[in-house]
Amino acid sequence: MVIFAPTLIPNSQLPRHSMASSYLRGSSFPSTLLSTSRRSSIPSTFYFPLLPIRNARRRNRLLACAADTLLAGARREDWSRGTKGSEAVDLKSWLVRQGLPPCKVVLQERHFHDGKHRPIHYVAASEDLQEGDVAFSVPNSLVVTLERVLGDETVAELLTTNKLSELACLALYLMYEKKQGKKSFWYPFIQELDRQRGRGQLAVESPLLWSEDELAYLDGSPTRAEVLGREEGIKREYNELDTVWFMAGSLFKQYPFDIPTEAFSFEIFKQAFVAVQSCVVHLQNVSLARRFALVPLGPPLLAYKSNCKAMLKVDQDVVQLVVDRPYKAGDAIVVWCGPQPNSRLLLNYGFVDEDNPYDRLVIEASLNTEDPQYQEKRIVAQRNGKLAVQVFHVYVGREKEAIADMLPYLRLGYVSDPSEMHSVISSQGPICHVSPCMERAVLDQLVGYFQARLSSYPTTLSEDEAIVADWQLNPKKRVAARLVSLEKKMLNACTRATIELIELLPDHTAWLVSCLSNMVLLPQKYVSLELEHLEANQPALPRHAERDSKNCHQLFLPGPYKLVSAFMFLSRFQ
Repeated sequence: MVIFAPTLIPNSQLPRHSMASSYLRGSSFPSTLLSTSRRSSIPSTFYFPLLPIRNARRRNRLLACAADTLLAGARREDWSRGTKGSEAVDLKSWLVRQGLPPCKVVLQERHFHDGKHRPIHYVAASEDLQEGDVAFSVPNSLVVTLERVLGDETVAELLTTNKLSELACLALYLMYEKKQGKKSFWYPFIQELDRQRGRGQLAVESPLLWSEDELAYLDGSPTRAEVLGREEGIKREYNELDTVWFMAGSLFKQYPFDIPTEAFSFEIFKQAFVAVQSCVVHLQNVSLARRFALVPLGPPLLAYKSNCKAMLKVDQDVVQLVVDRPYKAGDAIVVWCGPQPNSRLLLNYGFVDEDNPYDRLVIEASLNTEDPQYQEKRIVAQRNGKLAVQVFHVYVGREKEAIADMLPYLRLGYVSDPSEMHSVISSQGPICHVSPCMERAVLDQLVGYFQARLSSYPTTLSEDEAIVADWQLNPKKRVAARLVSLEKKMLNACTRATIELIELLPDHTAWLVSCLSNMVLLPQKYVSLELEHLEANQPALPRHAERDSKNCHQLFLPGPYKLVSAFMFLSRFQ
């Protein structure tokens, strides 16, 4: 009975005849389990059995946030210039003139230490508020939706179920409106969006607008690949703009000669798109054409929090905010940002929430399609609610539960004996029994996986925490360091949870002696080295042992112990 060795090898070097039970894929793992250089180059794809991770899931069409300008050909404003004192009330004054009911909020400015950018505005309580108070109500006539933009709900629904997203439609509309300048009804609102530049309350734009050097702050994090994937999605949206222009009669009548891709460059569209993403509100219990809305006094003027319950809701002819906590006059008002992980909060809104209960890691596992028992394993996985390619979410604070959820799936990949496979098929529930030796191999693989992800970051956790604490550094660098530090803490928690399970296994020296006693492919001198290391707690095996073991991919073991990997036994001590 044979299982091929679970080793980390590039995709291009994976033998076609490999029968590892499942593969691990990821674009941010080092070429060895423990790299000697944390800044070494990283191949695009790696394999080892079980647990693949894909850093960018490109089917997500909520693509971006943050912007500088909404007008094609417009020169970027010098944000370091001072602002007129009256500008802070321009938006609210316009809203009052257009019928905004009396409200309990004001717009205030938040300044930043570097002085390189204009202050951002935020919504604050104008008086003391209690839980349940209505902070403000915005009439539907002052809310931008697809129903208003396109003038026909049927057309709106057609567009949003086709190739173009609601956000792209809204971005196109605002670009056309800004082209009218002060003649546009929405000029004060668009002017406010320009001022905010899509920045979150940490004064940081979405990574979609960062330079290549600034994106390097995210090295090692899956978020960097997500940025690239989202930018490709925005490009696809841009290529469909002419279609919506022809289909949307209201836009066509107003701008019959302004074909979108000729009037606006991709860069301008991307800036507009991410500006819309930073402030769009997902309304509940409304028609499809009204579910995505731009609400003056809403985000980005409202600050987001992950542990908040307040939301903008439709109440008859208005969109209103009912606060979920007491506020003192002058306090910034916060709303719930939805159940989003920190990586998405950064992409969409330019901030990271350290108290985010929805923060998570994504681990994607797949069964090996070349495994002779693949079909049987796929059936067993589906019977227990899992797929041949399965995504596992590891939520912050619940790492142990996530490991426990993954283990039955991982053990399934190690089953090779037909009689054991038959037993698994006939059993009920997700339990897949394996020997202590094989259980150790599964757990070692998990530890190696988490260590590989940690070693792909160019900085240590202590270095990240020092960056976060230094308020004089670039805000983008600080928010990126906050994101990767939280990712590392979750990976460390996963590692500790897995090691705790290893410590519950029978004494490793005893079972390792039993497992290795009749080994035929691994040179005996390395068996001795391994046992000596376990008994004497020596720091490491010789490097030549690691090199030579690459030629010994299989270990034939007696009795209930199946073939296990030389890599599993050797790499843990490198």
